Amino acid sequence: MGSKIRSYVFLASADFFGLLCMACLFVNVSCQTDDTAMSNAISERKAEEDHRQDSADLLIFIMLLTLTILTIWLFKHRRFRFLHETGLAMIYGLLVGVILRFGVHVQPDLNNVTLSCAMNSSPATILVNVSGHFYEYTLKGEVKDSEGENVPDAEMLKKVTFDPEIFFNILLPPIIFHAGYSLKRRHFFRNLGSILSYAFLGTAISCIVIGSVLYGCVAFMKAVGQIQGDFFFTDCLFFGAVISATDPVTVLAIFNELKVDVDLYALLFGESVLNDAVAIVLSSSIMAYQPTGDNSHTFDGSAMLKSIGLFLGVFSGSFGLGVVTGVMTSLVTKYTKLREFPLLETGLFFLMSWSTFLLAEACGFTGVVAVLFCGMTQAHYTFNNLSDESKDRTKQLFELLNFLAENFIFSYMGLTLFSFQYHVFNPLFILGAFIAVFIGRAANIYPLSFLLNLGRKNKISPKFQHFMMFSGLRGAMAFALSIRDTATYARRMMFSSTLLIVFFTVWICGGGTTQMLSFMNIRVGVDADQDQASSPGGERRGVRHEGAWPFRMWHSFDHQYLKPFLTNSGTPPTMPACCASLTQCLTNSQAYETEGHDEDSELIRSRRSSSAMYTDISTVSQSSSYNNLYGPTVPSG
Repeated sequence: MGSKIRSYVFLASADFFGLLCMACLFVNVSCQTDDTAMSNAISERKAEEDHRQDSADLLIFIMLLTLTILTIWLFKHRRFRFLHETGLAMIYGLLVGVILRFGVHVQPDLNNVTLSCAMNSSPATILVNVSGHFYEYTLKGEVKDSEGENVPDAEMLKKVTFDPEIFFNILLPPIIFHAGYSLKRRHFFRNLGSILSYAFLGTAISCIVIGSVLYGCVAFMKAVGQIQGDFFFTDCLFFGAVISATDPVTVLAIFNELKVDVDLYALLFGESVLNDAVAIVLSSSIMAYQPTGDNSHTFDGSAMLKSIGLFLGVFSGSFGLGVVTGVMTSLVTKYTKLREFPLLETGLFFLMSWSTFLLAEACGFTGVVAVLFCGMTQAHYTFNNLSDESKDRTKQLFELLNFLAENFIFSYMGLTLFSFQYHVFNPLFILGAFIAVFIGRAANIYPLSFLLNLGRKNKISPKFQHFMMFSGLRGAMAFALSIRDTATYARRMMFSSTLLIVFFTVWICGGGTTQMLSFMNIRVGVDADQDQASSPGGERRGVRHEGAWPFRMWHSFDHQYLKPFLTNSGTPPTMPACCASLTQCLTNSQAYETEGHDEDSELIRSRRSSSAMYTDISTVSQSSSYNNLYGPTVPSG
């Protein structure tokens, strides 16, 4: 009897223990489910807050652009030319940056967990094991300074700091493409020898001179103990390449409004378009300089030659890729009937042009060079195949994108002066940078102008040289190149100095353009076509004397073969009888309808038998007096 009772008690205890285990397991599962649901709810709430914050950040820039546009209209209405729209956008960006930095404070996120882990470097991503679930975290940036103190409002300031890749992949392509697509090819090719000299040789000279002067400044700073981190000669050369990228957008806008001498406009615009491409490839080549020894910052002849070879390879590859994409677009628009659907035609043109930049970057080339020459090729060939509606649409589309992207970048420059948390402002380095930029610009303009004048019949006058020296503004490209890498002490110092140089040149040099034109007695109010027709010999004389002999030979080949095969304009090609079927295949019916109509047919044509390589002949008459043309155009204020 007792044994049975003990067995019953044992069975009851076992059943109770099993029920207790099941209850604990159920509670554990319920707790895990509750924890998971709570974690998901927190994540969703965080994502919603981030979405609202991102929308507010974008709204800030939209309001900045809106305010800039309204103020631009007011300035144009009042004929106020001292401050250009880009300088105005920078001022508004500065004001918003001050408000965000000192007037808006965000409470820190209490859900953030800080764990200490000793590591020698910062990994790009981290995998974290949380209760058996693995989460990937991406590096966003430093949240504490070198002394271990929290950066105030670091999270909020990061929100208004864009990824540098946005500038290169989203904002720069329409700006560079518009520069090539809107190029005035007649005046560009007429001064092509001088433009190439300033863009290639001049940029290289400026880079070396700025780097050398700045290296001397850095050596002095090290001697007096005014520099903290490493700063090598390659860093100085990189800064020289970055800051050599000119962007006289303010000057050129005033040139368009006042109709300044077309040759001066062509020299400044052509140099700025090409030297942006040269500067970005040159900076990439300097970064790729790697000697074989232990010290990666010593001089190595083989490494230097390798960098030069890389420069030539990347530039030529990017050039070829841009031209090929433009030719492909031209062939598609010629041999299809897309012109019957202007919307599709414009969409294809836009996508093919933008994809050139991304394709070049994906292939290891430079998208800036590729999209620039793609724009020039599209303007020379594809534009002739587009319908009238698509011609207007593409011009207006890229002009609008260029305007918005450029003003967005300049607004962001002003904002970055206060939103960027790791500025390094060193007065000695900033002063040395300004002096180096001035000397580098002078070493670019004056010696090359002297050499070019030896072969030019229409000399680059001293007042043109002085104005080119004055108008070497820095802008979007220098900013984009410098902000792309701010990981080291040297790069942060260079970025901060670049910002100040951009501010100074845009506000002071750009704002003083009208006064400088008046001081230099440079003609304004010039109508290029009427002025050319009024010159001795009229239009025929102007056409016959344009361009050096290699470019006249190229124009002859282009006009006779490439234009008829790639476009619907010009005269259908004359081929031998055996090639009649090929000629008929490559020439569609529309080419015969537009026979003889070619907007560029007289671009570089010349009947002269010989000419110097860099002979740039101007057809602008100098017979009119300065007071007759200049006086009523430039306001006294």
